[in-house]
Amino acid sequence: MTVVDDNYTGHVDPGTAARRTLPGATILKASVGPMDNNAYLVTCSATGETLLIDAANDAEVLIDLIRRYAPKVSLIVTSHQHFDHWQALQSVAEATGAPTAAHEIDAEALPVQPDRLLANGDSIQIGKLTFDVIHLRGHTPGSVALALGGPATGEATQLFTGDCLFPGGVGKTWQPGDFTQLLDDVITRVFDVYPDSTIIYPGHGDDTVLGTERPHLNEWRQRGW
Repeated sequence: MTVVDDNYTGHVDPGTAARRTLPGATILKASVGPMDNNAYLVTCSATGETLLIDAANDAEVLIDLIRRYAPKVSLIVTSHQHFDHWQALQSVAEATGAPTAAHEIDAEALPVQPDRLLANGDSIQIGKLTFDVIHLRGHTPGSVALALGGPATGEATQLFTGDCLFPGGVGKTWQPGDFTQLLDDVITRVFDVYPDSTIIYPGHGDDTVLGTERPHLNEWRQRGW
């Protein structure tokens, strides 16, 4: 897989990857599989330890990227239970020996039962990087987002949202009440907590920032999706 190491824009074409360099971390964003899933390798620059967010597909590609850019995978987090976000999970976990984690509610559907169960308010330590766990209900019952801040990011929060928040709206919902639940969680646990400078890394497609999306919250509620 081709990796762009400069001029990170938040966009990656299908089958390619790009890497963002922060003061104390790097973020490698790769598009894998037929549904343009984003997999993220977030590496602590001080220790080389890496968090993989969503071993979504194309196991051989992800394993190659890990060997080339992030050989010390300390944990694999699955953002939620939908199959397109874990098709490479078992193979990547076996190849790296890394433990896995997910929210308890979504854990049963995964091909690898998590070594760690996540809950809202938890933190994940990867080298000198600390990720805050945010439980966002509605797209699935156990979806989680991960927020990375502090000196390693230049104090600009990096927020990995799975399929809960995208440019232009929240993730898809199916059951009555799920959309309201998801939007309420996204507002109270994301928009009410983090500043406009927060960078959003979604489970599919391009990055965005909270400041771009914030003016549209009422519009999203009114349209119902």
